[in-house]
Amino acid sequence: MLDDIKKTLWATADKLRANMDAAEYKHLVLGLIFVKYISDTFAARRAELTARLTNPDDEYFYGDADPADIEAELEDRDYYKEVNVFWVPEGARWEALRNAAKQPDIGKRIDDALTLIEAENPKLKGILDKRYARAQLPDGKLGELVDLVSTIGFGEDAAIARDVLGQVYEYFLGMFASAEGKRGGQFYTPASIVKTLVAILSPHEGKVYDPCCGSGGMFVQSEKFIEAHGGKLGDVSIYGQEANPTTWRLAAMNLAIRGIDYNLGREPADTFTRNQHPDLRADYILANPPFNISDWWHGSLEGDPRWEFGDPPHGNANYAWLQHMLHHLKPTGRAGIVLANGSMSSSQNNEGVIRAAMVDADVVEVMVALPGQLFFNTQIPACLWFLAKQKARKGEVLFIDARKQGRMISRVQAELTDETIARIEAVVAAWRGEPGAGSYEDVKGFCRSVPLAEIAQHGHVLTPGRYVGAEEVEDDDEAFADKMQKLTEKLGEQMAKGAELDAVIRAKLGGLGYEF
Repeated sequence: MLDDIKKTLWATADKLRANMDAAEYKHLVLGLIFVKYISDTFAARRAELTARLTNPDDEYFYGDADPADIEAELEDRDYYKEVNVFWVPEGARWEALRNAAKQPDIGKRIDDALTLIEAENPKLKGILDKRYARAQLPDGKLGELVDLVSTIGFGEDAAIARDVLGQVYEYFLGMFASAEGKRGGQFYTPASIVKTLVAILSPHEGKVYDPCCGSGGMFVQSEKFIEAHGGKLGDVSIYGQEANPTTWRLAAMNLAIRGIDYNLGREPADTFTRNQHPDLRADYILANPPFNISDWWHGSLEGDPRWEFGDPPHGNANYAWLQHMLHHLKPTGRAGIVLANGSMSSSQNNEGVIRAAMVDADVVEVMVALPGQLFFNTQIPACLWFLAKQKARKGEVLFIDARKQGRMISRVQAELTDETIARIEAVVAAWRGEPGAGSYEDVKGFCRSVPLAEIAQHGHVLTPGRYVGAEEVEDDDEAFADKMQKLTEKLGEQMAKGAELDAVIRAKLGGLGYEF
């Protein structure tokens, strides 16, 4: 049901953008979804308070107050703050915007509403993107978009509305990343990759950090995991950083829509040169840094204490990201990072030396090779690194080869299914010796636990395919000679057919005067 709603909403929203670039349009749509959300949750809290203030059996009961007194009481901001609901001034409430949707100045009205909301909620200062008055949409389209977003909400229950709006927001982020293709999506990690990271890290409580948080998908999935395993929203505290100002805003809105408290630093900033959380030591780190970035180095980073295992090459940030995350990890913490496959084997510019030092220091816990075509904006094959300062299984690294585990969901896009993710999660849990996870066994072609000495013999290369071997193929009991006879006969048929087609092509080209 909800999937159909999301698809319908997207199709309509996409149609409304006319010729506007998806990269620009997404901010208009996601900003409106955010305003609708905070207005809906505010209205729901207000309705709940009205009922409680007039109920003699409720602790909030306001005695013999008349309607005017109740109305005045409902304006007390503390009632909203105590349940993490943003205060929405009257002129900025969704009903006011919807009623003005057909007015020619609807863009300015939305910008004014955002300014009012920011003024009343310091947490949102600088977060809301006020670009509606200058939006390059054809006449009337912005009003139609307001009408469309008005259909999202689905019910008076604030928790359900939050979940629905959160899912719509996440779905739209993914669809926009797809629509933008190679130029966009740098801030969006496909859900199946995030689920895999979270499943292996198993965050339960404590500090969760993402130093290149994009639109905040890692945090959202962490909260979902915690709730699915019996925890509650707020068991973890969220720390993030993002350099792109627009994406930084998207992350804040994405988290606020779900009622997740967060600290994304004072401002959008480069993680290496303007670290917003220098003293943070996290329980869990999840990250999908941009692959192979070459223009990251700055002279101020020379001799930085983060480079514990060696100076990262100035022309590639992969090993700077890995060391940055290890630096910010608690002694008992775990980190999961998405990187390009080259990071597992490259020996250019000190990378091999740093990787060897990390392996020998026993901080590499699990390596996962991923299928191709998982990302919206790059075909570069990727892998997952899992790091820990205090490993459950010392002196060994678990290698998982999931390259053949992808399922195509469109002509160009693959994903890891929930079943595959659960299989990987179960293997890691058993390998770590977690209670109730059963005993671990190597599976040829899929997973193998490898001692550090063997990895050293392979030049500290961490590519899973090198260690897990080829999967065993079932023997069909057919005699080798018989099987070869069948195969050679089939090959002979195909070669004869190929020769026929070659002759036809030659004849056709000859008839056109192109002989060869």
